[in-house]
Amino acid sequence: MKFLDQAKIYVRSGDGGDGVIAFRREKYIEFGGPDGGNGGRGGDIIFRAVPALNTLIDFRYTQHFRARKGGNGAGSDRTGAAASNVIIDVPVGTQIFDEHRDVMLADLDEAGKEILLCHGGDGGKGNAHYKTSTNRAPRRADKGWPGEERWVWLRLKLIADIGLVGLPNAGKSTLLSVASRARPKIADYPFTTLHPQLGVVRLNSTEEFVIADIPGLIEGASEGAGLGDRFLGHVERCASLVHLIDGTESQIVKHWRLIRKELEAYDQNLASKPEIIVLNKCDALTSEQKSSKKRALMKASGSEVITLSGATQEGLPELLRLLQDRVNLAKKQL
Repeated sequence: MKFLDQAKIYVRSGDGGDGVIAFRREKYIEFGGPDGGNGGRGGDIIFRAVPALNTLIDFRYTQHFRARKGGNGAGSDRTGAAASNVIIDVPVGTQIFDEHRDVMLADLDEAGKEILLCHGGDGGKGNAHYKTSTNRAPRRADKGWPGEERWVWLRLKLIADIGLVGLPNAGKSTLLSVASRARPKIADYPFTTLHPQLGVVRLNSTEEFVIADIPGLIEGASEGAGLGDRFLGHVERCASLVHLIDGTESQIVKHWRLIRKELEAYDQNLASKPEIIVLNKCDALTSEQKSSKKRALMKASGSEVITLSGATQEGLPELLRLLQDRVNLAKKQL
């Protein structure tokens, strides 16, 4: 399935049904009178978050959604039928913006959450509604009220507890593959990850968390270099960030600072999230090299640094335990 995290669609609720002018005329019945019924209500446009979806690709092929008009009224005081609502299913984590992407209209961040975006028009009144003691035979009926229409932008921000960030080929996809059942593409060239990947990490029968891998960042990503920083939105909801650094590189401190710069340029709130620095690919380092590079990162960042080998899984159980503890703490604070 292809991944799409932004889409522009058109939605329109249904018009209300028309009221009618009708009079009761029956043989051998002395008193007649107006009996035109009201129109039915038009259908609403409702967005609903469902857990079975993880991409907006369906909206590339279907971009217009219209609810039906309510039924017209009829004689014998019969009200027109209300039109069915149109329910648009979107992935959990979808945000709805106005046409100019200035105002967020809804944030569907929980499964089953719904938002009524466009109200259907009310039905028009039939002439029976206007009967009074002084106006016994009104010849007035109203048209149904029009529905609402608008263009909206959908933006998906994946729901994950932990986000993986780092330069291309830092080993993020390898970590995701060994920590969960996700099977991302892994290769020895940059940008093998072209769109975000999710994996569920289960430590035991009662503890689990969701980890997200996004395409690697490079210098100038905030200005559009490489794949840019547009996928950083998918880790905005995470409790913690795991910053993976390739231990086989010579300028690991420079690389750490580069990613930190790009995070800060994107969003200060994202940059301020708790960060776990992981020195990866330690199976290719000697003990002296590993200790030296770990000390350099600790000095530059002022934080603890965890060593890891995604290939041999050395240090993996300890890292996953730490991540689960971070997730548990974040949930308690909600």
